[in-house]
Amino acid sequence: MSPLRKLATAAATLALVAGSSPAAAETKLTIMVFAGMQNLPLFVAQSKGLFAKRGLAVDMKIAPNSDELRNGLADGRFQIVHAAADNSVAMVEMAKVDAKIVVGGDNGMNRLFVQTDIGAITDLRGKTVAVDAPNTAYAFQLYEMLRLAGLEREKDYTVQVVGATMRRVDALLADKTLSATMLNPPFSLRAAKAGLKDMGEATASIGPYQASAGFVLAAWGRDNAETVVKYLSAYIEGMRWAADPANKAEAIRLVAENLKMPEDIAAAGYDLLMTGMNKDAALDMKGFENVLALRTRHTGKPTRPAADYIDLSYYQKAIAGM
Repeated sequence: MSPLRKLATAAATLALVAGSSPAAAETKLTIMVFAGMQNLPLFVAQSKGLFAKRGLAVDMKIAPNSDELRNGLADGRFQIVHAAADNSVAMVEMAKVDAKIVVGGDNGMNRLFVQTDIGAITDLRGKTVAVDAPNTAYAFQLYEMLRLAGLEREKDYTVQVVGATMRRVDALLADKTLSATMLNPPFSLRAAKAGLKDMGEATASIGPYQASAGFVLAAWGRDNAETVVKYLSAYIEGMRWAADPANKAEAIRLVAENLKMPEDIAAAGYDLLMTGMNKDAALDMKGFENVLALRTRHTGKPTRPAADYIDLSYYQKAIAGM
């Protein structure tokens, strides 16, 4: 056999061996998120194979409430969660669990919705307001908007725990004794269409706010640093794809399919998301500092410096590699 023939045979043998070798094992992740427009980058990453091409198999669960989301992360049932950044702070301060925020998201696009008999925020005196949990995140936004109107918690109104945004909009539509809640798209759009009254956007009253953020247990992040970087790379790529005007129509269809809603609501929600989404899911530090200030004001307990709650090293590596 000639040298060239031997070389060709050897190359063919190597190719056959490589082709018959088992595929690299996927890294499985279970994540939990709240239903809403803010999950569009995740819908894109799933549908476009952005997780798969990085060797990740991601199972996404929908949170019924923030307690389940936080407890599931602490127990190891979920490896990564996306929720209001204050939920991660609450894990550190209330549950004494070392959680770290690893990526930002958006400003929440939250709006205060009330029943039709409420003419002004001051009309909520003596009424009942609905929240997910009474001591985190968007509840603090609600308390602050009411405080700025001269209403104090416990003294002037009652707080009722209802659960996630999708549950709160259902509750207000079904029970007129629940007078107000914070809603973000698409649920805010549904509320407006159903006739609930919009009293304005939270950030217009309370200032910048870091809402959606991704967080992990600090120890798990350190032990799985490469996986976190891959996950964030896919998430950021999904966000970039979603923000590209050329992909708008397809992005709207993804939202409609995943959130099971009419395309006109999905389209309106998409437009709102594009105004509230942070570029490349960066963490808004001014917004996060406001998160901490609201927690201090409405719990009476000081928080740690902002840097103690975050670890952006994974995010920085993900951005650098894109």
